[in-house]
Amino acid sequence: MLRVILLLAGVSVCTFLYSQGAPLPLNEEGYDLIRRLSIKYGFAGFTAPAADLNLRPASRGDLVRLAKTYDELYGGEMSTVERYRLQRFYDDNDEWLSLPSLVTTDDADRAPFYIGDDFALESEASPLYRRSRRPIFNTFYETPAYLLSYNRKDFYLRLNPVLDVRYGQLQDDEQAYLYNKRGVRLRAGFDDRIFLHFEILDTQFGAPNYIRNYFRSVGSLPGAGLVKDELTLSAFNIERGYDFLNGAGYLSADITRHVGVRLGYGQHFIGNGERSLFLSDFSNNYPFLEINWRIWKLHYRNIFAELTSGPQDVPNTGLTLPKKYLAAHHLSIDIGKRLAVGLFEAVVLNRENGFELAYLNPIILYRTVEGSVGSPDNVVIGLTSSYRFPFRTEVYGQFILDEFVFDELFIKREGWWANKWAYQIGARHVDAFGIDQLDLVAERNVARPYIFSHDGLSSYTHFAMPLAHPLGANFTENLVGFDYRPLPRLHLDGRLYLTEQGEGIDSTVVGENLNQSSDLRSMSRGNEIGQGVGYTNTIIQLRAGYEVRPNLWVEAEYFSRSKDSELDVRDLETTLVNVGVRWNVGRRREAF
Repeated sequence: MLRVILLLAGVSVCTFLYSQGAPLPLNEEGYDLIRRLSIKYGFAGFTAPAADLNLRPASRGDLVRLAKTYDELYGGEMSTVERYRLQRFYDDNDEWLSLPSLVTTDDADRAPFYIGDDFALESEASPLYRRSRRPIFNTFYETPAYLLSYNRKDFYLRLNPVLDVRYGQLQDDEQAYLYNKRGVRLRAGFDDRIFLHFEILDTQFGAPNYIRNYFRSVGSLPGAGLVKDELTLSAFNIERGYDFLNGAGYLSADITRHVGVRLGYGQHFIGNGERSLFLSDFSNNYPFLEINWRIWKLHYRNIFAELTSGPQDVPNTGLTLPKKYLAAHHLSIDIGKRLAVGLFEAVVLNRENGFELAYLNPIILYRTVEGSVGSPDNVVIGLTSSYRFPFRTEVYGQFILDEFVFDELFIKREGWWANKWAYQIGARHVDAFGIDQLDLVAERNVARPYIFSHDGLSSYTHFAMPLAHPLGANFTENLVGFDYRPLPRLHLDGRLYLTEQGEGIDSTVVGENLNQSSDLRSMSRGNEIGQGVGYTNTIIQLRAGYEVRPNLWVEAEYFSRSKDSELDVRDLETTLVNVGVRWNVGRRREAF
């Protein structure tokens, strides 16, 4: 049922006006650049940002407008490294360079905006548009960032190969480490109205021990769908690896100047943090319909998605995996030039006969719908906010509520199981200690037992993996990190994670595993964060990368993970050193 609705919606918008362009994929470096510019310079000189960085993926065109605005206002103050990063961002999104900055545009036209006829072809006249000195066969790499770049009247195309290859040694492990991703990415625009993004990626993964254990436990692999658990590469000392094929694709268009639609297969990330308690990129891609409503300082996003209820069963059986559905919406509001707040609500439902049509209403409160159909579904609500201080610092946070009873939470306070909540609080500081391009982050995430879990198949999961924080529930996590670019092409970064969590044992359900029904809980009162078999986990991740040519990185990484459990048999040490080459693709953080 949902597939038919998504298809009809996608076809119906293809004849409407003006589009917001293909989105920038999650984890791309452009988000880090625009975020640090917004923290460093704020929004002085223009009323509202073109792109809401709290909602990803965001439109490439919106991000370019925001970058050009900072360039116009503060370009003379930027360092050599910052200028280099900004030009590289322009190179990666050069079809949008004809768009004006927010400073030179009337308030009514800021977001969304009419892009104009032949905007990609007109971008070639921009002084920011760069051409290669020696294109290959006068066809390939006409621009620095793309194998094939094509601008014509009412049509443009960008095509690149994708490569991410890493090899290293795992200390005291039965095998080596290998990550081998290859594929292609393409995006295009037609008639200055319809835009698409497409990628197909094939991956072979010789994983470290903690990821292998995770796969044995839940039957799924982070960032992947169906996995062949049979890869053996003796030449690389890989005796048990994984092989999987994955892809993503989006078709974007606008219904009106203020309402845009995206039909796709991919993921979303909601929040300003390293982690998200709303939606993250930890699980697999999913088919979705996304609607964006943007006017003045408001950005309202609806997401309707089809999820998989459990892990893969047996690959290549030809059987359809059990389905469930997600309906979510997020409203963000800019208050002044420093404060932004957001409201989030989502419901996960499971129906034998398909989607619940009442949830298709894009502006209704899902809690009211859930009550009208008998309250069988898993509804969560949340708040998010961020504030930019004038001294190059942003604080942010999230709070999400699954269920609670006021008397139980604030008066009796007996640890009732259904008082289910989680919060995040964090801060970012750019140019720390007066050092250009040294950015710091600190973040704390806390989740009560049983949050996101539910009776039946309506847990807040996809492919048996959390839709939000990778740890699920019943945990406390603290992290600190840095990103430093001492030279234009050199990037150094590090993260330290300190985690405490409680786990179940045998058939005891203590609330950390979202795939276990909350109806099977071991007790109704006396529940507290970290209950069960407790453990502490310390993760250190250090990386260094050098950009040899546009989007081609040579990288080295040190990764250490030390799990210390109350049960000695669950202790696990992981130490990894690897080197690799990454080309035309960002990197997900795999620490959990």
